Amino acid sequence: MTQSFSNRLISWYKINKRDLPWRNTSDPYKIWLSEIILQQTRVNQGLPYFDKFVSHYPTVYALANAPEDQVMRLWQGLGYYSRARNLHECAKSIVNDYDGKFPKSYQELQKLKGIGKYTAAAIASFAFDESVPVVDGNVFRVLARYFDISDDIAQPKSFGTFFNIASEIIPKDEASNFNQAIMELGATICTPKKFDCENCPLSEDCIARIQHRQSELPIKKKKIKIKNRYLYYLIWQKDEKLAMKKRGPNDIWQGLFDFDLIETNNSLSTEEIFEKVSEKYFNAEVAEISEPIKHILSHQRLEAVFVELNSFKENTVEDHRLKYYTKQEVEELPKPRLIENYLTSKDF
Repeated sequence: MTQSFSNRLISWYKINKRDLPWRNTSDPYKIWLSEIILQQTRVNQGLPYFDKFVSHYPTVYALANAPEDQVMRLWQGLGYYSRARNLHECAKSIVNDYDGKFPKSYQELQKLKGIGKYTAAAIASFAFDESVPVVDGNVFRVLARYFDISDDIAQPKSFGTFFNIASEIIPKDEASNFNQAIMELGATICTPKKFDCENCPLSEDCIARIQHRQSELPIKKKKIKIKNRYLYYLIWQKDEKLAMKKRGPNDIWQGLFDFDLIETNNSLSTEEIFEKVSEKYFNAEVAEISEPIKHILSHQRLEAVFVELNSFKENTVEDHRLKYYTKQEVEELPKPRLIENYLTSKDF
């Protein structure tokens, strides 16, 4: 069954695989770049970003030497911004510590910033032909359904179970094709809610199909706790310039630029907004308050209100670590999509 599994899977892949740019190269830089971009990101969303990064930074040296703000600006809109920061740090480490060459082994690759077991396995197998399996959400799903594995994939110990099974069935001489194939099957045929068993090369022996349990597997019991955040952005404008500042560490938007902010644990009434602004800026006058704008992230539910101010002391901006930026400068700053959408709506 093991050989049949891999043979059927690889044969199917060679005929049905999507033509994606990172599949037409053994360059570890481009493979690494694609894997980081595609974390928590659909292929059709990530592909334009991959093209932009390769165009701006064709080598790991170019990325390592790029200004951080420029890297963050290029990443803007893709979310999970820690990926961009880790990407930049990893590039610098490869240049400074490895003479610009990616480590070739699965174990050594994991020592790099932002490279975990999955990404290390992808680079090691796709670029260097190391026979090590990738295990991501797609692989969990395919193996759980085919072999009827009931381990809770939300538990860290389950990774070892799936990794060991994949290690037993991966062909030593076709590791790259096998890994690409099983991920492709999970992404296009054996998907979470729509499983196209009629066109699956593994359906004949798939236990989940035989027992009609496709929707039950894989098992994932962990629930994501959603945090509610209420953000009141204070907009200062002077001589057609906007006051903005860079987000600090330990923040989902670290390294991005937005406005001064009042954050609360609950939604504020209009009267309460006026009171909060008066407490923070003694001399400020509220000119306009936007309707609440909802912005959903994976672990957070944001409600943002933009409060435009039109009277203040001259030193207020500097006292709150803000700086004035022209329209052109604002355009070039890396910003959360929430802020980008607001600026577009105001035609600043």
